[in-house]
Amino acid sequence: MSDDDIKAAEFRVDRARSKMIGTLQELSQQLQPHRLMEEAWEKAKDKGADLAENAVDAVRARPVAATGVVAAITMFLAREPLMDLAGKLIGAAKGKKRARRKAPQREKTEAAE
Repeated sequence: MSDDDIKAAEFRVDRARSKMIGTLQELSQQLQPHRLMEEAWEKAKDKGADLAENAVDAVRARPVAATGVVAAITMFLAREPLMDLAGKLIGAAKGKKRARRKAPQREKTEAAE
């Protein structure tokens, strides 16, 4: 081997080493935690936007069904207050019936006197 061949081989080794160091630096930058978090956040935002767009399309395609689903979910989530309200309404209705029943009896007793 001549000196020129050795120098050419050393040059190729230096160039390969420089490429490898550059690649390692790029990889280390891409694998930094904040960089990974940014990438994951962007992907999550894109996926969320896609899901929202699909939901809007589904509602546009079937507005009555979507309204029914929303109403059912709302009633499920508000079941306790709705049951309390129904109980109060039923209790008020029973109270009125009792008052109506008692009113004629009072009139009968007053007429007898």
